[in-house]
Amino acid sequence: MNDIITGIMTVAGREPERTAVIDGRGREVAYGELARRVNAVRDAMTGRPGAGTAAGAEGGLRPGDGVLFAVRPGVDAVTLALGAVAAGGMLVLADPGLAPDVLAARLAATRPAWVVAESVLYTLSGPLRGLARRRGLLLPNLRDPLPGRAVRHLHTGPWLPGVPRGALRLSGILRLPGSASPDPSGVPDTADQPAAVIFTSGTTARPRGVVHTRGSLAAGLKLFQSAFPLGPGDVVHTDQLMLGLPALMAGATWSLPGGGDLAAELAARRATHTFAVPVHLDRLLRETPKLPGTLRYLLLGAAPAPPGVLRRAIEAGPEVLSVYAMTEALPIAIASAREKLAQFEGDLLGAPLSGIGVRIADDGELFVSGPHLAQRYLGEDPLEEVATGDLVRLEGDRLILLGRKKDMILRDGVNIYPGLYEPAIAALPGVAEAAIVGLPDPVTGDEEVVLAVVPTGDYDEGSLRRAVPGIVDAMAVPDRIESLDTLPRSGRSGKLDRAALRDLVSRRA
Repeated sequence: MNDIITGIMTVAGREPERTAVIDGRGREVAYGELARRVNAVRDAMTGRPGAGTAAGAEGGLRPGDGVLFAVRPGVDAVTLALGAVAAGGMLVLADPGLAPDVLAARLAATRPAWVVAESVLYTLSGPLRGLARRRGLLLPNLRDPLPGRAVRHLHTGPWLPGVPRGALRLSGILRLPGSASPDPSGVPDTADQPAAVIFTSGTTARPRGVVHTRGSLAAGLKLFQSAFPLGPGDVVHTDQLMLGLPALMAGATWSLPGGGDLAAELAARRATHTFAVPVHLDRLLRETPKLPGTLRYLLLGAAPAPPGVLRRAIEAGPEVLSVYAMTEALPIAIASAREKLAQFEGDLLGAPLSGIGVRIADDGELFVSGPHLAQRYLGEDPLEEVATGDLVRLEGDRLILLGRKKDMILRDGVNIYPGLYEPAIAALPGVAEAAIVGLPDPVTGDEEVVLAVVPTGDYDEGSLRRAVPGIVDAMAVPDRIESLDTLPRSGRSGKLDRAALRDLVSRRA
């Protein structure tokens, strides 16, 4: 199938009794029941007959309408997200913590026609807004997200203060008579329908949103399926949409975390696949060196994994795969942990997956294209390829990461790419992690090269200084080595924050 909704509905029609989703409390929902719920939400949001008079034909969602979405991971979130997309909606995630002006710009750009949210979040964004702000939770005014524009509302949970009168309630929708069969009809089955907009960057005046369609998401999910075995009988334990949705399209079970110990949950659910961010996996493996025997595949992504983490992951039991992807193109390449450890110079990304086009510009920047490519950036022309911002080289058919274009260091007219050397330095005895940054001289513009390392118990700076010239080019030998307790990281993915690292080592100079 070239469409995410019809792909999942086809599985539901074929095996309605198979378990589709297990929620954080262990409650199971079969494929047939999931399909019924998705159809019920679709019918309610489009104002179909039998969906209840509250929807009203005049208020029905139209293809391409934005849907501001604020529901935490769970069966309700899966139901509502798929139902809204099946109705023709484009999901706009309400990301808590955004600065008000940034959020306002994003809402102005997407102009949501519907709000789908938990009732408690209506309260926290309305009557208890002050309390929520004091606790660090910043939310848009879900009742009136874009003043002057009328919106419809659908909520989960009981009615609470702040929920608009007349809002549809999920539990009420699911009790209404409707389609009990996995019916993918309604909105035409088109791969070009926008399904989600994911904001990545951009200024307040011009936020940059990546628009994915039902077709581009389905193509990306198929690429995941092609990279490792996934099918009926498998249990994928994750809260990541881009691994949970492939599970549903493949007829596997999507197991949602309950917030407890990950190793214990993997064992209890008899999980076969899971996903982890390297910094979180590092903490887990220090406490639980061996993972349950049912786990066959451990996927890593969102940030590079240090060699030490890769080694511990391999020792934990499952096949460890590192996913190279970007929001605009999910995924691009996948490499095993063993392959990455065998790559001495640079960071092995792997061979581009089937159907993905790659082009390396004159300056070494990687451009990618393919059926999984996002349709466009919000408000811009359609994309034919996208710049990754990564500098790479090809060894045979394998992509080797040299570093980020913006992180390139200039010394004596020579370009230095930190990513070319960091994995090899981090693999040296006594080093847990390594990062290289440049500090520009305000007069000459030349940069001081600083190596920051997180040491282990057997760290010896003298040994490190003697070893480094043997594994880096002469122009990349650091001027200074700084030993740190930890490298600064940002966001939920734990990506290295090079700007913060440059500031830290500058102050320690």
